[in-house]
Amino acid sequence: MSPHPIRRALLSVSDKTDLVPFARALAARGVEIVSTGGTASALIEAGIDVIPISDVTGFPEMMDGRVKTLHPSVHGAILARRDDPDHVQAMQDHGMTPIDLVCINLYPFERTVARTGVTLEEAIEQVDIGGPTLIRSAAKNAGWVTVVTSPSQYDQVIAEMSANDGATTAKFRASLAAAAFGRTSAYDLAIAKFLGHPSEDAFPPVLRLDHSKVADLRYGENPHPRAALYRDPAASGANVVTAEQLHGKALSYNNLNDASAAFDLVLALRRLGSVGACVVKHTNPCGAAIAPTAREAVDHALLGDPMAAYGGILALNATLDSEAATRLCADDVFLEVIVAPAFSDDAVAMLRERWAQVRLLSTGPIDDVMKREIEFRTITGGTLAQERDRSPSTPRNWEHHAGPAPEAGLLQDGAFAETVVRSLTSNAVCLAKRFGDAVRLVGAGAGQMDRVASCRLAVEKAGEHASGSV
Repeated sequence: MSPHPIRRALLSVSDKTDLVPFARALAARGVEIVSTGGTASALIEAGIDVIPISDVTGFPEMMDGRVKTLHPSVHGAILARRDDPDHVQAMQDHGMTPIDLVCINLYPFERTVARTGVTLEEAIEQVDIGGPTLIRSAAKNAGWVTVVTSPSQYDQVIAEMSANDGATTAKFRASLAAAAFGRTSAYDLAIAKFLGHPSEDAFPPVLRLDHSKVADLRYGENPHPRAALYRDPAASGANVVTAEQLHGKALSYNNLNDASAAFDLVLALRRLGSVGACVVKHTNPCGAAIAPTAREAVDHALLGDPMAAYGGILALNATLDSEAATRLCADDVFLEVIVAPAFSDDAVAMLRERWAQVRLLSTGPIDDVMKREIEFRTITGGTLAQERDRSPSTPRNWEHHAGPAPEAGLLQDGAFAETVVRSLTSNAVCLAKRFGDAVRLVGAGAGQMDRVASCRLAVEKAGEHASGSV
């Protein structure tokens, strides 16, 4: 199929990012622009000629904008096969002008329902009806119609038109159609999950994941498998996937895996009421501590197992300030990634000067509300799902079976140890010890096939600090 020229475009968008430059580029190429509601107002304000959708349909927009484009004069102009004489004649008989490009992005349903406390009424008002219908019509007729569903595609469309004398190729239209059906599928899935997946039902009868690709990664856990990072649109709160990278090389598969494990642990340590820090290698903490300040927490975390900490990933649950950065810039420290809710300007400058490649991830503020999450593990033939263990370590719920009644400080040390051991690969044993106002991991045994071996390894790692530990 030869390139098809774009002579008339329908633009109706919720996200108006780069809308005006895109419309100007179309108009400069002689494209007529039909538009609706707020989109038309934005274009007219920018001085761009617009044909109101009501001029096409012969009906005004009505019902608070719920009915604008659901009309044969619109969908007939999109769906007509240009190589079918009967279709062409039908357009002529009913005064339809073919629409060659449809640019739609949808009401922000996903963003709306991600807000805490959103009501059903608020969510329903963000269910787009006309938008998905237009997208599907245009994508179905991709043999002639170019469908655009994201501002990120605007430059591609203009470049394609420039390369083809105002037209788009069949291959290009097909690629946009595939993206369009993917978008409407994800949109419908988000609506179905919100309406049909009550919060008390953790496991829906049909599991559908609508994660969007963030980036291709250089490789996976090892150099030979390919890998990519996907984002869960339903996830909220601070996390490494949405964190801002302030410095350093691109993150690898292992960097992300370890950084997430480290940040999960310091989130849990936050519930103990102190600043928490940890160092992770291969998803297992080799150092962890709670202390009154970021500097002290970092210092004690690095002391847990200095040899294993070298080349690890460090996470902190408080702002990483210049005092903590001073410790991290010492000659005996080397880290691949540093994760924190925020970094002071001085700390960033110091760390950048110390390391050209260290990756600094700022997650943003930590939400103290621990939301219930489901974690998945793929197995041959299926997927296992379980609730992520977010239950707090609460000494008041423990039972005292033997020995003297423990003092409050000892119980806090035990709560720290229980929190850390959850992050170790089973069979897992950890030893924790108090040093003044700080508590740190002094020995860990993880991933052993029997508990005795894990215990021996933890004691060996702790050395002289095993005595008096929890």
